[in-house]
Parts: sequence; structure tokens; C-alpha cells
Amino acid sequence: MWSISGKTVVVTGATNGVGEAATVALAKAGAHLVLVGRDAARGSASLAKVRSAGDAEARLELADLSSLAQVRDLASRLRQLSRIDVLINNAGAVFTDRQVTVDGFERTFALNHLAYFLLTKLLLDRLEGSAPARIVNVASEAHRGGRLDWNDLQGERRYRGFRAYSNSKLCNLLFTRELAKRLAGRGVTANAVHPGTVATGFGRNNPGVLGVAIRLLSPFFRSPEKGAETIVLLAVDPGLEGVSGEYFADRRPKVPSPRAQSDGDAARLWAVSEELVGGATAGEGAR
Repeated sequence: MWSISGKTVVVTGATNGVGEAATVALAKAGAHLVLVGRDAARGSASLAKVRSAGDAEARLELADLSSLAQVRDLASRLRQLSRIDVLINNAGAVFTDRQVTVDGFERTFALNHLAYFLLTKLLLDRLEGSAPARIVNVASEAHRGGRLDWNDLQGERRYRGFRAYSNSKLCNLLFTRELAKRLAGRGVTANAVHPGTVATGFGRNNPGVLGVAIRLLSPFFRSPEKGAETIVLLAVDPGLEGVSGEYFADRRPKVPSPRAQSDGDAARLWAVSEELVGGATAGEGAR
């Protein structure tokens, strides 16, 4: 019977919002946490909360996941862990204006999708070695507005901030679908989750209408703790052992958009992503 007690859980985007709330809840449940964040000060504050919640041995790893080099460096450090039982890909952002990463990728696509893809592949052998293990990809209902243009995946010809975000969340669903298919029978499940619209710092970094709208509406959003509930459920629930390739919201399975159910697009996105991150490297187990 699956129990999260004593298991090692890696959470990206763990120093704010639902990521931090999830780590605190998992620590209370007896898990050992590895928090991944970008800011040392915020990371230290989150680490203190997790340790107070019950995981005295929790650790913090710093990385800017919009950089492929930093994703690889993070994976190298995480691969030194004796086991990884649960990987929660949660880090993400939305940008009103088009930005380009150090690798030349559009930042939303790089952070919200390519980081999920590369980090997961680099840690798959550790997850398989800890089987049964789980991968939880934090997506969004915004995926329903996504529509991938294979000739302009990174918005070079036309960029709209929220459309880029919606597309990246559609990528999360397609990635989860293909990943679950490739991991079938290998003791590792992969599921996606919509945490709800949560009152956090998400999106407030943006100027203009989007940033203002988020600030004005945030009092009506759910708390980070409420938003984290379904993420935590996917990590801890014994009844979900063996469940893979599903999309969850409000603690139950939910049917994603028709575009998110395309096996052809899922396979194509995998191939494109592999090419963009530089192909297979050591530790990438899902072929």
C-alpha cells in the first residue's frame, strides 16, 4: 500500500504559492522534501516552514529553470539522492511581453514546458529505481485556450502573453499523455493537475492590463493551501497507485480539451522538445 511517509519528494517552484503550500502539507504527512526555487531568500523562508511542519532534513536547491544548463545542473545534483519517489513539476510563469532566455527560447515555453520535459527525463532512472513512483505535472484549465502552431511554437511571428501561457499549459497535458504512455509497465505514473485560480504572486510581475487584472481579482481567488490540495492528493493517495495519464482538478479526474487528448500531437511535441533540448543524455529513460 502506497504511503508518502519517508518518501523523497522533489518540488519545483516550491518557494511561493501552491508549491510552498504543497511542500508544507507533504512535510506534515511525513515526506522528505527537496525544494527547488530561484531566489535564495525566499527559498530559505520556505525551507524553514517545511522544517517546522515536520521535515527537519528538508533541503533547498537553487536553479533558474528557464535555463537548460541550470536544469541540467539541478538534475545532476538531484541524481545524487539515493531515491526520488515523487517529482512535482510546478514552477511556471506568464509574461505579457515576449522575452527570450539565454538559450534563445521564448521564456514561457522554456520555463513552463521545456523545463518540465528535460528535468523529468534526466531524473527518470532515479524515479524508476524508486518504483512505485509518481510524476505530477501542474497544468491549468487555461490549456483549453491553447492551440499549438507547429510553425511558430515560440511566438516569433505573433505573441500574446496569455495565449503563450495557455499553449504552454496545453504542452503540459500533451507531455503528460505521452510520458504516461512511454512509462506504462515501468512502475512510474504521470498525471497532470489544475490547482485552480490561486491568490499568489503569479502573474503580478507583468505590467499593463494583465498584471492589474490579477491584482484586482486576487481577493476572489482560492488560497494556496486550497490550490495545493489536488497536487498533494496525487502524491499521497494510495487509491491512485497505477493511475496514469489523467488530468485532475478539484480532487477528481477531469476530461481535458480535445486538443490535449491528441496522441499525434503528444508524440510530435515530444520529438520537437527532444530536438530543442539537445536530444537524449544520461539518465533519460523514457524513449
